[in-house]
Amino acid sequence: MTLHQYVDSLKNKTIAVIGIGVSNTPLIELLCRNGCDVTACDKRSLSQMEGEGERLLSLGAKLKLGEDYLKDLDQDIIFRTPGLMPFDPMLEAAAERGSLLTSEMELFFSLCPCRIFAVTGSDGKTTTTTIIAELLRSAGYTVHLGGNIGHPLLTELPSIREEDIAVLELSSFQLHSMQCRPDVAVITNISPNHLDKHKDYQDYIDAKRNIFISQHPLDRLVLNFDDPQTPYFMASAASHVSFFSDRSEIPEGALAENGEVFWCFDGVRERIMSAGDIKLPGEHNLLNYLAAFTAVRGYVSAEICRQFAVNFAGVAHRLEHVRTLHGVSYINDSIGSSPSRTIAGLRAMKEKPIVIAGGYDKQIPFDSLGDALCQYAKRVILTGNTASKIHTAIRHSSLYPESGLLVQEIEDFADAVHAAAAYAVAGDIVLLSPACASFDRFKNFEERGNTFKKIVMELQ
Repeated sequence: MTLHQYVDSLKNKTIAVIGIGVSNTPLIELLCRNGCDVTACDKRSLSQMEGEGERLLSLGAKLKLGEDYLKDLDQDIIFRTPGLMPFDPMLEAAAERGSLLTSEMELFFSLCPCRIFAVTGSDGKTTTTTIIAELLRSAGYTVHLGGNIGHPLLTELPSIREEDIAVLELSSFQLHSMQCRPDVAVITNISPNHLDKHKDYQDYIDAKRNIFISQHPLDRLVLNFDDPQTPYFMASAASHVSFFSDRSEIPEGALAENGEVFWCFDGVRERIMSAGDIKLPGEHNLLNYLAAFTAVRGYVSAEICRQFAVNFAGVAHRLEHVRTLHGVSYINDSIGSSPSRTIAGLRAMKEKPIVIAGGYDKQIPFDSLGDALCQYAKRVILTGNTASKIHTAIRHSSLYPESGLLVQEIEDFADAVHAAAAYAVAGDIVLLSPACASFDRFKNFEERGNTFKKIVMELQ
């Protein structure tokens, strides 16, 4: 079925689209322009939508706004926003009344005519997805990048050809209760995250599992051989499983060993490159490359992989070098929105950094972060809602008494950055890696990272 045929099939149905944001707005516009009965639902008021609401009204959409935007939903089809979990009581009630719950991304999977590479995981999703997309482009494929990265692809379906490749980053929010079947599925790693949204850690893990649960035997699943959840995933995988590792012998996949990176298949090793030639720093980025190399084997040559890896400088807000001022390097790792991400960033630093951390509380324990800061940080400046919780984790670390780590809590974000700059001397690194989400004071991690960069660029 084509997108046009699907939209035509909806003209005698009522539709609700929940969330007037980046992913759903093009869907609302498409449905309205094709004469569908659409109700756009959003928690914001009309005045808070800065003209977007009036524009959708002019296209023929109905609006349901404010605190009761989910109340009494009874439309035939409900497209949910990724941030609203399907077990929300209002959505469950709508489903019991007969509504079909779906999403823009689930619809894309059902209609996409080309092969799909899909990436999920707790850390490294965006970097791994970007590497896969760029490697495929370098090999001559027409690539459509989307999902939780780039821009919504649903309305671009008419221009996507069968021989193209879609590369998607998928979050646990998107995957929860979603039916999808990518040709190649990648899970970078699993660690506690978004526990403020999921029922529990197992619910989070099972959401990630949905990326491959509908795959067929000829499809490919790429797993981190050393991740604790890999045996659990393998037990329910019908697809062909390949692995990546930088510490263990693997039956097949991509392996880093003794400073070299190889493909391992059918008992044969094919050298790709020296691990030290990869431009992105840190063990976590080596693992991102190994995951990507495993995913694209058979599509991309070893030489293309090597040429890309020695030149690619990374994605914004991921250990992004902002500037060097008076001998001090300023690094923006705003994507560090969980303890595991921040720990990986700390381990990638050549010197112990002055760390700026703290933010929105996702109900993730900070015990391991406390240990890592004691071990890898020179000084820690805490800000945001979780400042005191992280401070407590540092004080309770068995490494704290001997670490000599200096810790300070500063309420204002700009003041925290200025304090870090004041403490730094030539040769130091100032690292923004919050270990928390940004929603206590920023719209998203990009806004937080851009604010950090603006402050740093204004330093004299």
